Amino acid sequence: MRAAGRAVRARLRDRIAASDPGLLRLTAGLRTVGAIVLTLAVLSLLGADVHLLVAGAMAAMVATFAIREKQLGAQAVTLALGLPVALASVSLGAVLNTRLIVGDVFFVVLIFCAVYGRRFGDRGTALGLIGFQVYFLSLFVGATVDSLPELCGAMALAFCSSALVRFAVVPATPTGVLLRLRLAFRARLAQLVSAQIELLDAPADEMDKALEAVREGTARLHETAMMIQDRLEEGTPDESAARLVQRRIADAEIAAERLGLLLLTARSAERADTLTLHLPGAPAPSLSGPAVPDEAGATLRRDLQALHALVLRAGSADTGTGLAYVRNRLLGYRDEENLPPASAAVQDVFRGIGESARAVLGLRIALDGPQDESDDTPATARSREELDAEDAAIDAGEEAETQEQTGLRRPTTRAAVQVAVGSSLAIVGGELLSTHRWYWAVLTCWIVFLNTASTGEILVKGYRRLLGTVFGVVAGILLAGLVGTHTWTAFALVLVLIFAMFYSAPLSYTLMSFFVTAMLGLLYTLLHTYSLDVLVLRIEETALGAACGVVAAALVLPVRTDRRTNELLGTVLERLAEVTEAAVGQLSGGPTDELLDKARDLDQALADLRAATQPLIHPVTPLRTRRHTARYVVALLETCAYHARTLAATAELLPTHPSIAADPRLRGAAGRTVRNIETIAARVADEHAGVRVETGPSIASLLGSDAGTPRYGRITDRVLRHLERLDEAVVGLARPLGVPVAAPKG
Repeated sequence: MRAAGRAVRARLRDRIAASDPGLLRLTAGLRTVGAIVLTLAVLSLLGADVHLLVAGAMAAMVATFAIREKQLGAQAVTLALGLPVALASVSLGAVLNTRLIVGDVFFVVLIFCAVYGRRFGDRGTALGLIGFQVYFLSLFVGATVDSLPELCGAMALAFCSSALVRFAVVPATPTGVLLRLRLAFRARLAQLVSAQIELLDAPADEMDKALEAVREGTARLHETAMMIQDRLEEGTPDESAARLVQRRIADAEIAAERLGLLLLTARSAERADTLTLHLPGAPAPSLSGPAVPDEAGATLRRDLQALHALVLRAGSADTGTGLAYVRNRLLGYRDEENLPPASAAVQDVFRGIGESARAVLGLRIALDGPQDESDDTPATARSREELDAEDAAIDAGEEAETQEQTGLRRPTTRAAVQVAVGSSLAIVGGELLSTHRWYWAVLTCWIVFLNTASTGEILVKGYRRLLGTVFGVVAGILLAGLVGTHTWTAFALVLVLIFAMFYSAPLSYTLMSFFVTAMLGLLYTLLHTYSLDVLVLRIEETALGAACGVVAAALVLPVRTDRRTNELLGTVLERLAEVTEAAVGQLSGGPTDELLDKARDLDQALADLRAATQPLIHPVTPLRTRRHTARYVVALLETCAYHARTLAATAELLPTHPSIAADPRLRGAAGRTVRNIETIAARVADEHAGVRVETGPSIASLLGSDAGTPRYGRITDRVLRHLERLDEAVVGLARPLGVPVAAPKG
């Protein structure tokens, strides 16, 4: 019974870890709700009225979600600086509340300064956010000079409550967050292996569904890897340890992605295109049969399930002969003589399982330290020796300096000017709609500029906020009717909605807006200002604020979506060329380079591009051809990034892996690929550039080889295959981007 209970708890923990990596959303929700509860409890004991309770709750919420630094010391400093900013803001709000022109002008200046403050990093962003939101709070609760002492006291209490909950009740150290992210990576890796097992067994009519699950699992695993990368520096004791974890996470991610591709190939009538794993909605390739046949298929299924079990137990203290036996059997597939008799494609899957088992072993050693080696087979011992040699070869590198833009070209300055203009329009329009609640239009205008960089992104965010607001108004009407005059019932529902708001924020902006609006309906009920007209006005002010934001973004220092995506596309291509050239150079016998750092820079640039193309691929976009083109280009770039990451990881194995040797011919053979990437980048930067993409013989033929290249020669079959696939994908980018392709010579 106890064992069953532990198993259920373990499955539940893994599911939660996979759905909320690092428990970051859960932590944000609990901290915010905890700070509000503590503030309300103290204020109620002091006999505060409802207006003061609402002000204290809103201040506690702002003091909690505004702080974004990862180090606890930096968080404490920002929180301490935020209190005087909040006190000054609420005081000015109370003084200027009745002075229409002066108050409006000051609000616009405050908005400009708050947005401009983002250039000073997380602290500047937090202090600007606190200043703006607290001024808005003063307008919402109708602050007056007479009520200032009580309001300032509530502010101080709210900040103290936020600090207590953050540092004592729901602490989250960088080391702890990184540990939970590592558990999430393990859980998502296990989920991906489960999806791959389903892909192996899926009948023909369910292949597309199974393939989509593998795509989603691969993307979720990559997302978690990027989150870990973002927190390695703060969460590990030194740079060497951070680089070791970075390497092992990259190995596991690449091995898992490759295993999915090999499985798809084994089930297909021909070698699967890597693009199939990255293009959403792409159909599964034609099948060679209902599933991998005969005894090899049963063995393959058993070993995939064993790999799944190995992944799940890799983060625990669970050891013993059972785990060692499974690990040794899977690692044995890295030796040719241990492969079961099967077709070449199926044997490749067994090799992929062996490489995945090696990646899991390396991950466990990097995260948990040395392991028991008493049950090792010779194959496992060799894998450990390779891992130890790789670990010893990891050196620290220096960060490259980046050139910062100045003046109005600086994104923070441009956004500050835009939001100031948009807010001015929102104030004027909002006053025409309502002289008492015009600030809702300003709030919406402010919010649509947060974390956006182009007119299209602002348009999509404004649309999502309006949609969430409309549905939230309906919910607010229903909740207000249910609550009636029961104050504490309303506060309890407000807390539930606030938790839901923070928990859902990273997943869906529309859903978050829904919870915000429903919560506001309850707050209006508490303030005895609720009516259907007020909630309808909320929709009107939201639509006006979103429209003002879009107008300002389109007319004032505009950044068109095309321009933004082209800039980011150029960055991705630049990073891709850097990774490819450095990896090929090292595989050709050149000097070592910081390949994994370059690969992660490529991943980050690609993530930025993916986010910037959201307006182009949004379902409401009327230009269907453009939407398909954007999705296709991003999928091709993800394919290129996969092959480039794999080349980088293989190149770093060069000094330690016996089956990988430098081959000087690679530099010349891959030169065409690098030139083509640079050619496409030049065409993206200047559409009138007279450039052409080169085509020609395969890379294998350029190396003086053919399709029968020995699997383990001077240059491995795997490296050769990745180079060829990268070359094909880069040429494939030319057509959708309008780059001419030169005919092969001869």
